[in-house]
Amino acid sequence: MTKTGLEGLDWGRGRWVSGLAPQARAEIVIAADWAPIRAFDDIVARTPEAVYGDTLPVLRAADLRIVNLECALAGDAEAVWKSGSVFKGRPEHIRGLTAVPFEVATLANNHVFDYGTEAFRETLKLLGEHSIRFVGAGMNPEEARRPLVLEVQGVRIGIVNFSEGEDLTAAEDGPGVFGWDVGAVAESIRAIRSDADIVLVVCHGGVEYIPFPPPYLAEAFRRVSEAGADLVIGHHAHVPQGIQFVNGVPICYGLGNFVFWQETGLLYRKLGYLVKAGVCREGLSHLDIIPYGIGPGSLGLLHGDERAQFFEALERVTLPLAEPTGIAEAWQGFLRYYGIRGFRDEMATILAKMDEEPAKGAAMLRNRVATMQHREHWVDAMTRIMDGTIDDSPQWAYDLAVEWLTRKRPAPGEPR
Repeated sequence: MTKTGLEGLDWGRGRWVSGLAPQARAEIVIAADWAPIRAFDDIVARTPEAVYGDTLPVLRAADLRIVNLECALAGDAEAVWKSGSVFKGRPEHIRGLTAVPFEVATLANNHVFDYGTEAFRETLKLLGEHSIRFVGAGMNPEEARRPLVLEVQGVRIGIVNFSEGEDLTAAEDGPGVFGWDVGAVAESIRAIRSDADIVLVVCHGGVEYIPFPPPYLAEAFRRVSEAGADLVIGHHAHVPQGIQFVNGVPICYGLGNFVFWQETGLLYRKLGYLVKAGVCREGLSHLDIIPYGIGPGSLGLLHGDERAQFFEALERVTLPLAEPTGIAEAWQGFLRYYGIRGFRDEMATILAKMDEEPAKGAAMLRNRVATMQHREHWVDAMTRIMDGTIDDSPQWAYDLAVEWLTRKRPAPGEPR
């Protein structure tokens, strides 16, 4: 029988035990996207502890806390032209990070340069003033690609952080993020492998809102795992995604939103999970998956039926990842949902924006052809339209795509 790694995953407890490493000497908590925007803007500025709700004791009990800082924290600045939304927090929002406190911020994402280089430079200065280490972006390519190595309870932790470099933000000859260069990521892992007991790789990438990783992302994470990572964490999808094991290395494809409010009633955009990793000098001891809901005032841990339903859903999007055919079929399910209409509507939106705001329309179109997630999506969708297979997929894959992309969050008092 093929070993998938799922044999050691207890869905009732949300815990995986490696069985190869002794008891943990330290625990690390990794959180996903953090941006003090929309409903969270005033809360983070005025009462920063309140936004975390009852996840705060979980965060504080860890020996190291890592979060994806999904925006610049800066004063007045002008937004750049880019494909999607632009986000910026204020300098006082730094209290939302220090209140926990988060010791490490991953910066390789698609929003940290939304307000240009000076806002990014101000963010780095602010992080430094509050003793928050950063990784994944910098003022030059060397700094952007530099891994972070630190010691926690006698365990050496190496962190490599990269993203897709969306909107051409990858560091080439100046400031930017550690962009989509999987070979360079593998080199970074190998470079620190002898200096670190645990190598953690964090990636911001993939297609937003869908239940599964696209095949190109799964292939990249496989290469990263084989290069020597002990744990791979993904975010950017803004919805929870499943867990895969590659040669015993756990991969959590999408943690969902964290302190990141979206004005929507869709269920999966209001759910996320923390990953708590037990580590020792010999390797990764265990993982705890800690699910929470996201309300307009704060996060809240899931309990009882809600927690059980979360793990039931997470298991459904985890099981197909055990085989390459499952990943391919899951992607086909999304392409079927997207269909000819989705492609036509997206093209119409871009063309209308070109008339209304040419620079914005150009940024949208440029991103579709320059960024891996959009390029792979479009090429595969167009190919399937051309050969008549756009509607071909297993029903389970299509049904999960529909569920993740359309299911509404029940109103209070409604059955779940």
